[in-house]
Amino acid sequence: MPTPYAPDKLIAQARSLAAEYRRALGKPLPGVSSEIAEHDAIRLLGLEPRPAGEAGGWDARDPRTGERFQIKSRLIADDSRGGERIGQLKLNQSWDAVLLVLMDEDYQPQEIWCARRDDLLEYIDSGSARARRGAMSVARFRILGELVWDAVGGRAEDGED
Repeated sequence: MPTPYAPDKLIAQARSLAAEYRRALGKPLPGVSSEIAEHDAIRLLGLEPRPAGEAGGWDARDPRTGERFQIKSRLIADDSRGGERIGQLKLNQSWDAVLLVLMDEDYQPQEIWCARRDDLLEYIDSGSARARRGAMSVARFRILGELVWDAVGGRAEDGED
């Protein structure tokens, strides 16, 4: 039976609810930002979601290249003190790169960064114990990666929205 709600409409409602929750309670609504980020990355970069039930440490695939991506999210609000960290990477899983979706306080995407597996593993292998567990800061991810989309210019590689 088809659902009466389109995914874009549900994500818009989740975005609104998450923003109101954060404003009212001063903390993020658990689990919502990752779902919003995954939806946004897939839509904005023309990716395909990993089929339901298929194993793997990746969330989406580029149909043009076959690359598989983990998708991470981080809310960067005006009241942030800096030092934001991304979620732990699934180092023992099969994936090619990680996409980091940075969102504003309304859970709207502002930037999407991409870092390749080899670059991330090189940093992790040479880094601290925290890095070896697959954890890193947003600032470090930006150094290792490249901007592939932003809210002003759209896709970085081809200039499309």
